[in-house]
Amino acid sequence: MTRLATKLAAATALSLAMFAPASAAETLSVVGSWSNLPLHKQFEAPFWGETLPADSNGEIETQLTTHNQMGIGGGDVFRMLGDGVFDVGMTVADYAVGDAPELEGLDVPLLATTPAAAKAMVEAARPMVEEIYENRFNSKVLAIAPYPPQVVFCKGDLSSLSDLAGKKVRGSGRMTTKFLEALGASGVNVAFSEVPGALERGVIDCAVTGSGSGYSAGWWEVSDTLMTIPLGGWDPVVTAINLDRWNALPENLQKLIADDVAQKFEAPAWDAAAGALEGDIACLTGKGECAAGDPASMKLVEPSEADAAEARKILTEVVLPEWAERAGSDWAKRWNDSVGKTVGVAVPLN
Repeated sequence: MTRLATKLAAATALSLAMFAPASAAETLSVVGSWSNLPLHKQFEAPFWGETLPADSNGEIETQLTTHNQMGIGGGDVFRMLGDGVFDVGMTVADYAVGDAPELEGLDVPLLATTPAAAKAMVEAARPMVEEIYENRFNSKVLAIAPYPPQVVFCKGDLSSLSDLAGKKVRGSGRMTTKFLEALGASGVNVAFSEVPGALERGVIDCAVTGSGSGYSAGWWEVSDTLMTIPLGGWDPVVTAINLDRWNALPENLQKLIADDVAQKFEAPAWDAAAGALEGDIACLTGKGECAAGDPASMKLVEPSEADAAEARKILTEVVLPEWAERAGSDWAKRWNDSVGKTVGVAVPLN
């Protein structure tokens, strides 16, 4: 009887193990950046929708949307992330500078003219960015990925940077707007989706955005001249996870997410940025092969040495000192010791 009872107990235990429900997967609600732009289509959606769940062998499931599909403003993404409305959020860092003016130091315009230089700036700024997101938005930074350089689309004919004086220009961030005003232009606040209509109606004369974003959004249909000076920087997109949600994840999933994001999302996005501008220019001007669709026929204006010199003068004498006042001298000093040393520029400190 004892042996029989033992066998029955073992069989029962085995049966229960076989039919017990599998441990529930961790489900992450993910809010991506602009749904109609290449960064989301080519990198965010495939990674969060397919790659990470597959690599987790079913331990992670995701529910993916974007902030514009949700109908929320870019400036609300990281506030809502910190409050735990969703688990993972990503959007342009410049959208959050109203809550964190020190974050402007991540994307100073005109200092990086190549993807390699832009990446070096981001890596130098990253420790500061991670601290800002933890303290301001209760979140952990997972990735910082670039849009293509933020260039200038203008209605009408221009030949140099100085021709922007007197124009009404939609900037892509606060520093860009400050720069435009110092140049003698009027910075106008227009939402990205409203730019084509504003250009068509003459509400603005020019607008700044990423070259690929402008092509995808059809800005070339209502503008004539493309100025490739990186007037708006590179508009880095920060991907972050709510800190409470992160801390609640098992260590093995934390490692999987961190490694996968770095290797299969962030790195490929930077690699793609290396040739993006050349391809975007081909699509916008019709000079070269356009792999993204039908080419446009915008006039291309490349920055001269005089343009670059004037831009840097305004940046160092006006724009960066104003930012130091908003962010505070401690942040400005930290920027000098990190990003500033990387690009060879220093914010004047009192």
